[in-house]
Amino acid sequence: MTNTQLWFRGVRPSKFRHVYGLPTRKECCYTDISVVRSGNDGNFCAVNPTFLAIVADTTFVVIPINQTGRIDFQCCKVIGHTGQILDLKWNPFDDHTIASASDDCTIKLWRIPEGGLTSNLTECLTELVGHKRKVLHIEWHPTAANVLLSAGFDHLVCVWDTANTERALLNVIDCHVDMIYSLAINRDGSMIATTSKDKKLRVIEPRSGIVVSEGVCHLGTKCSKAVFLDSNRILTTGFSRHSDRQYAVWDQHDLKKPLTQEVIDSSSGIVTPYYDYDTRMVYLAGKGDGNIRYYEVVDEPPYVYYLNQFLSGQPQKALGFMPKRGVNVHQCEVFRFYKLHAAGNVCEPISMIVPRKSTLFQSDLYPDTVANVPAIGAKEWFQGRNVSPIMMSMKTGESIMDVANNKSNHHRNSTTTESVAKVQRTHSVHLGNGNANGANTVTNGGTALIQSNGVNGAHHHHHHGASVAANANGTQGHHGLNNGNNNTQHSLSSTKHSLNKENELLDNRKLDNNTKKFAFLSQPTIPDYRPQTIIEKSQKTSTNQSTKFHQLQAIFGQQTTNHKDIANLQNNFLSSSRNSSRNSSLENINLLNSENELRKAFSKQADEIKSLRKSLNGSEKRVRELEAEVKRLQQQLKHCQ
Repeated sequence: MTNTQLWFRGVRPSKFRHVYGLPTRKECCYTDISVVRSGNDGNFCAVNPTFLAIVADTTFVVIPINQTGRIDFQCCKVIGHTGQILDLKWNPFDDHTIASASDDCTIKLWRIPEGGLTSNLTECLTELVGHKRKVLHIEWHPTAANVLLSAGFDHLVCVWDTANTERALLNVIDCHVDMIYSLAINRDGSMIATTSKDKKLRVIEPRSGIVVSEGVCHLGTKCSKAVFLDSNRILTTGFSRHSDRQYAVWDQHDLKKPLTQEVIDSSSGIVTPYYDYDTRMVYLAGKGDGNIRYYEVVDEPPYVYYLNQFLSGQPQKALGFMPKRGVNVHQCEVFRFYKLHAAGNVCEPISMIVPRKSTLFQSDLYPDTVANVPAIGAKEWFQGRNVSPIMMSMKTGESIMDVANNKSNHHRNSTTTESVAKVQRTHSVHLGNGNANGANTVTNGGTALIQSNGVNGAHHHHHHGASVAANANGTQGHHGLNNGNNNTQHSLSSTKHSLNKENELLDNRKLDNNTKKFAFLSQPTIPDYRPQTIIEKSQKTSTNQSTKFHQLQAIFGQQTTNHKDIANLQNNFLSSSRNSSRNSSLENINLLNSENELRKAFSKQADEIKSLRKSLNGSEKRVRELEAEVKRLQQQLKHCQ
């Protein structure tokens, strides 16, 4: 193919070519948080559709995801570690359980109550003790329940069964000879990948500890990171021999030579990769950078295509990311970061959005994603069974396995309503507030009722004559199992009512920023005659008011005030109004020259007023006592007479 033919091919088509990052308004951020000041590149921020957790040195705070704004510095914390916390991870199958790894060589599991913390949490669910030095990284198994992997400063990778209190440690992998920089696990949990200070990338089978493949990844001495892609590939980020930042893509079965390797830039911050299996996009964010680059992963060379970058003036200290079941599908949001600012104690949500005008559900952007349901138990997995994760629909929030079970149960018992009611598990519903914030999870004893999260917020399902109508809030469903016309009409009318409500809400939300701007500009300007607060600049430029104010403070702040001073003050006022001079009224009075002296005068005056009031109260009390004594003596005199 000639160069001319190549030129006419144009830009590579991709539905993610115009993805952009949307920062959040300040009132929808989480501000005044006591963020940890450590220099480590640990995971200091963890998020799920219910809670946001942020490390604050040896403790961490847990904030409900919809509680934005200023966070009280005395808010409730999780307290229990004696060393600094280096990593936080939420359980993917339980939004109320979080694991924390610490400098004190332990891993602790915590149970967060419904609605968040009301007091400091000091009692942990489980304490995992096995590492000899500080624990750097932890990862939950993506398909097996209660399986946790950890990497420590003692060059060990431990596999834990968190539900087994007697024998929690399933396996110890001791193939590393130097510090472990990162720990990654693939989608079905059958392999883990580690990068180490010895510049090697290792792919390990976690149950047996066998190193499947091993190779040198980046030649630089600084920290390198790894993440699994799909199709048995791994992406690593690190530094070249000349300290240039770079990324590389590897075949996990052959680590002798990378499939592709590219230089990013020459900055010094450690780059952390984040991969989205659903959109096949990888995000590279450097510590201390203000930007997030994102790429699209393909199966043929060059394997990674650069898309764009999100630019910001605020550097990031750490990033947490929302699981896919927590994004806002009505805004075409495909990923959401929670960015800890390096300065300012702010956590800012950043939404990655595909620009589309329709607010309807976009099925090509949201394939079935990983559900919050374990596919296998810890014992089965450790015995050698590998299972793909259970998927869920992003449109309805239903687990694929639950739908199949529900259909079979419905064929067996067509008269029961319970089997239809328990179709759906926990799912996150987001209210569009213009910044893709606010997440509410509707649960009911571990299972949730059918929620509206698709076209116009309502879905109508038919199961052999069973009609399901979702209400406007998406929190409960109406099930009718009779085939009569009354039930059908009732369900249809309720569905229409809910659709009308949702349409009204969507119409109200369709006012974008430009419409609001034009509406504001078209309004008539109303002058504001309210008195303004005096700031320092206006105080300096005012001619008479400030000087009169200081004169009054000077006269009434002094201890000895007499009529002569007041007469002089009046004369000064008259002369200042005639001459319009700024300093003429200050010449004849001994004014206080500094703010400190003015404060002293005020405090003296306040003390004098207090003492006068006290003496006045005492004299009034003494007068009352004397009057009572006079009355008593008069009565005695009458009795004597």
